[in-house]
Amino acid sequence: MADRQQTPPTPLGIYEKSRRERVTSIEVVAVVLSVLWLIMAAVFFLFMDPEAVIGGAGGAAWFILVMLAVFMPVAMIWVAATAARSSKVMREESQRLQVAIDAIRHAYIAQNQSRNAINEPSVTKKLEEIAAAQRKTESALATFSSTRHALAAPPPQPQPQEAPQTDDQVALPLGTPAEDMHPPLASSDFIRALNFPETAEDKEGFAALRRALKDRPTAQLVQAAQDVLTLMSHDGIYMDDLRPDLARPEIWRRFAAGERGRSIAMLGGIRDRSSLALTAARMKSDPIFRDAVHHFLRLFDRMISGFAETATDSELTELSNTRTSRAFMLLGRVTGTFD
Repeated sequence: MADRQQTPPTPLGIYEKSRRERVTSIEVVAVVLSVLWLIMAAVFFLFMDPEAVIGGAGGAAWFILVMLAVFMPVAMIWVAATAARSSKVMREESQRLQVAIDAIRHAYIAQNQSRNAINEPSVTKKLEEIAAAQRKTESALATFSSTRHALAAPPPQPQPQEAPQTDDQVALPLGTPAEDMHPPLASSDFIRALNFPETAEDKEGFAALRRALKDRPTAQLVQAAQDVLTLMSHDGIYMDDLRPDLARPEIWRRFAAGERGRSIAMLGGIRDRSSLALTAARMKSDPIFRDAVHHFLRLFDRMISGFAETATDSELTELSNTRTSRAFMLLGRVTGTFD
């Protein structure tokens, strides 16, 4: 059995197989019937007196009668054989077509079942890299912060007493938030943080992100943007794939000043129909995604209102081309923010 499967068929074997398939039992039966009829006709015309049987005839009429009697049944036999052969071929083709359709259906079902398992690594590969790098950053920041507070914090006192003040001592206010003690975040770091690091080796991007996370409002916006970007990636929507129509800086300033309507409609510069349709469907069906989107839009609206007051036109242009701003354009258009 194994030898027969391993040996390729010879051209002669293929020809013999095709020839055997060409001659079926239908043709064999037709040949047998034709031969029997010709034998019977020969016996009739050779050993019997046709004129006595049919009343006598001659000439052309007699020749036509003989031809019809001999060859008409043979022709009818082969017409029936051809029809039976065609019917058999049609049945075989129908069976092969049904088998092919079943195979295609099973392959389609198997493809749908394995699509998530096949696409999931490629879909989340970049997110995993960014998440791993962010975990390193957060771990380093937490270690640095805990070490600094451990060194700077005084030992707890059971009953603190107020020390007497002298003339050369200055009273320091208590309860000052830690973020108020940090210098203001630079615009370049702010814009770079909203674009997120490009790769796990983007040291400048992670440095800007670390500095931005020390600013509480920026950290909230970065976290909200990361949440919506992660949720949209589950539907295959990535900001790097979008090519929005960037609006002019004065339109961003109008939006930051509270203007709405057609004058700021150019901010919704996302034209990708599939991304818009998938996002709109997700907004209707997923309440968690809907809440995350509204939270992100509120934080971005609050951010742009303050940022536009001091930002230059070039900084507004750079901000509008970040991943966070692209997410704002897409989600703002879906929710009707620019209407």
